[in-house]
Amino acid sequence: MRKQRRLACASGAVLLSLVAHAADWPQWRGPLRNGVSAETGLLQEWPKGGPRLIWQVKNIGYGYAAPSVVGNRIYVLSNRGLDNEFVQALSTVDGKPVWATTLGKVGNPEQMPTFPAARSTPTVDGALLYALGSDGDLACVRTSDGTIQWKKNLRADFGGVPGKWAYSESPLVDGDALIVTPGGPQTTIVALNKKTGATIWKSAVPGGDDAAYASSIVVEASGRRQYVQFLAKGLVAVNAKTGEFLWRYDATGKGNTNIPSPVASGGYVYTSLSRGPGGLIHLAAAEHAAPEQVYLQRGLPNSIGGSVVIGATHFGTNSDGLVAADWVTGKVLWQEASAGAGSIAAAGNRLYIHTEDGDVILVEATPEAYREKGRFTPPDRPKGARGAMEKAWAYPAIANGRLYIRELDSLWAYDITGK
Repeated sequence: MRKQRRLACASGAVLLSLVAHAADWPQWRGPLRNGVSAETGLLQEWPKGGPRLIWQVKNIGYGYAAPSVVGNRIYVLSNRGLDNEFVQALSTVDGKPVWATTLGKVGNPEQMPTFPAARSTPTVDGALLYALGSDGDLACVRTSDGTIQWKKNLRADFGGVPGKWAYSESPLVDGDALIVTPGGPQTTIVALNKKTGATIWKSAVPGGDDAAYASSIVVEASGRRQYVQFLAKGLVAVNAKTGEFLWRYDATGKGNTNIPSPVASGGYVYTSLSRGPGGLIHLAAAEHAAPEQVYLQRGLPNSIGGSVVIGATHFGTNSDGLVAADWVTGKVLWQEASAGAGSIAAAGNRLYIHTEDGDVILVEATPEAYREKGRFTPPDRPKGARGAMEKAWAYPAIANGRLYIRELDSLWAYDITGK
């Protein structure tokens, strides 16, 4: 049965308009945009060699973009060369292509270090899909056949300024609005009518922050709905209804790898640049008041796309491995070096880690100690075109009893139900 989903984010109940089955993974970091799936009945421990491989497909196009999964379709961005970046639909049955729609060219091809490729996760909302290409091409596409309903370009239409690795954001759907981050002084963040692409409001954040590589989240605080985004200079919030600037927190934005998406729970928001210190803030009661910093310290989650909060425990990876910390105090409870840096998702009391080196690990989500419940390496992995620096950076997806792993031009589907 299709229904609107409710979630708790920061200090209130937040209602997203994404229409999907309970076990789908319709957007970046899952149904609630927090890296956590509500799916049950999954394997608590993997057999030697990992769960059953259902299929592997190759030549889906290059890229670091994570898949979205709704019903019997997988949606993912890829590129072939630098002149054709596209969004495509694949069948969950066998991974075969259903349709593909070109978005534009790959953004900032002269970037240094050089990793030009498709990066963003598409957002699926009922019969429509929203995809952002790395050069700023934003398209509303029909999920049935890939037909474009409307299209914008964040650079040309809004004077957008991305970071040196181009656009990586995954669009946010909230009610009738589509939220994206062009960056720059004119339209730092913009809300568009999701059906027509018409502008609802533009927000020129003070300081004119460029876009970074994180994706925005919805937070309820101070009696107001806010969009919180990690920009090139730090974390900011704007009023969801009007786009009015509310507050900023810059302590974790002092670098050029503002990649992990912010994480919110219980009135607190956590952010960290890649390889940098992690900072937790407590949102103030007054709407425009600056948030209070609770802690700013190293050794906390800071890798790739973001971290997850389960109960009172914060789980994520850094260059020293998988770490579990107390969410409110930042106290490190345990650390495991063998996991390495990687992207993380969760379902039930299990963590799913896809490491930068390509391993996939199942770990019990407990504050007590590191308890590994399975580990494998997907077969026939692709070789990076740019040597040892190129890692497995795509986020895993958990949907309808399956675990989807993407690396460059390959995609694997695993049965994690054990049935």
